[in-house]
Amino acid sequence: MNWSALFFTNSIFLGIGLAMDAFSVSLANGLNEPHMKKTRMCLIASTYGLFQFAMPMTGWLCVHTIVEYFKKNYFLVPWTALGLLMYIGIKMIIEALHEDSESEKENEKLRFKTLMIQGIATSIDALSVGFTTAEYDVLMAFVSSLIICVVTFAICMAGLAIGKKAGTHLSKNAGILGGIILIAIGIEIFIKGVFF
Repeated sequence: MNWSALFFTNSIFLGIGLAMDAFSVSLANGLNEPHMKKTRMCLIASTYGLFQFAMPMTGWLCVHTIVEYFKKNYFLVPWTALGLLMYIGIKMIIEALHEDSESEKENEKLRFKTLMIQGIATSIDALSVGFTTAEYDVLMAFVSSLIICVVTFAICMAGLAIGKKAGTHLSKNAGILGGIILIAIGIEIFIKGVFF
């Protein structure tokens, strides 16, 4: 493929498709933390964007290096995403049910470790994008992944903003709803990965 409008259009739409899981998780995070600051929103959206950048590039590298090993172990991807998102979702629901005060709520903000797990879980299916971009040279693969990253960032910022707005109205139930959303995303990734 060459540098064309089609290349950029494909990369943008690929970014939109891949960002849907990260959007839903961003929505859940916004629901769980309705008073989140803009800098924190940028950090979260950037994390998801960077994972969405790294996974297609990793997939592209696998195609050009260790493709056979990767193909043999690809069946683990949906199981991994399901396990990670179920863990975070259940934890979020339990914390919401046992929440006693506003100060306790403040201590239950999205932690770095949880953010990393969410980043991996929502982007792990993007590894397969490396197979679809196998004909790209390294620069084109890089630019395509960068476009996916930027699109993901924008979509996640929107998800966080929407979640925050709804979270202020839903109060305590927001954590439960956020947990249910994460579990549903995990199940959806698992079903797509195993049965389709």
